[in-house]
Amino acid sequence: MPSPELSRAAFTARFLSRFADPAFAPLKAELDRVAAVAWDGYIQGRKSPVTRKAGPGYADPTYDLAVDWLNARAALDAAEARHADPAGPLRALLINGSSRSEHTCPGEMSKSWRLTQIAEAALQEAGLATTVLDLSRLASEFGRDIHPCKACFSTAAALCHWPCSCYPNYSLGQVQDWMNDIYPLWVEAHAIFIVTPVNWYQVSSPMKLMMDRLVCADGGNPDPTLTRGKDPKAAKAVELAGWGYPRHLAGRVFSVVVHGDVEGAENVRRSVSDWLTSMKLTPAGPDAELDRYIGYWEPYATSHEALDRDGGVQAEVRLAAQELAQAATARREGRLVRTDEGLGGPRQK
Repeated sequence: MPSPELSRAAFTARFLSRFADPAFAPLKAELDRVAAVAWDGYIQGRKSPVTRKAGPGYADPTYDLAVDWLNARAALDAAEARHADPAGPLRALLINGSSRSEHTCPGEMSKSWRLTQIAEAALQEAGLATTVLDLSRLASEFGRDIHPCKACFSTAAALCHWPCSCYPNYSLGQVQDWMNDIYPLWVEAHAIFIVTPVNWYQVSSPMKLMMDRLVCADGGNPDPTLTRGKDPKAAKAVELAGWGYPRHLAGRVFSVVVHGDVEGAENVRRSVSDWLTSMKLTPAGPDAELDRYIGYWEPYATSHEALDRDGGVQAEVRLAAQELAQAATARREGRLVRTDEGLGGPRQK
């Protein structure tokens, strides 16, 4: 495929374009020096300039791992300990999948956010410690990004590291990636509740970014030293020698609420539910997977009024949250048993 490498002039112009505000003009000389350092990092490919030895617990303790990745791995280990602690609270991760908010161009909150608030109240009433992940922050908060999945898994499963080691990539300016904060939220949770709108027959853009970057949670490699970092040949050899495709999120229970205004809600709900079950998460119950239309074929300008009138969908969201809470409780108490435990399918991912 054609090389994406930029010339120095093109790189510098692109790097400095973020400082278009005339307020930066007095700092031109300083910015030119910063751009020169950035160019050197780019052309030398300094993806992870700060590393340390992997240490005990890795296949190659002497391998230099990025400190960013080691910190992300430590956060996952701490989250897993919280998840496994029988004396700790039951935890729910509640995700608002809409990118719309009053803090950006739309000028008003999303219906997804309002449904998220209804679910949050019900989960908290049921005694679950609830964390809200508001993906609209990708559109409204400075320095908040989810970079796209690079599809390492499709080269070899072992090349996809858990957590993802593709970012940050300082040489390409691919920094401020949110996923290292998001991964522990999924890991510590016993229950997952997703609310997403339908955007062009699909989930929202923020939801899809998060979903793709969670591929490493389902079969990903927790030891990058096995593959000498991102060495495709080494990763293929590891996979072909026999790979266990570890399900890092298996056993959690979930609810899904998808809402639309015209078309696509059922297909999106099915797609999200299929994605979660493929990762061996367990549906919370018959009322916990919901697809509904709010203000069907009505003007967008009155969509919040349509939600105000729709007491039924509000009650259904509360019920989905209550069912999720009951499923999480039953799972901890051993009354909800995963029927796939101890069984291996004939095909791996």
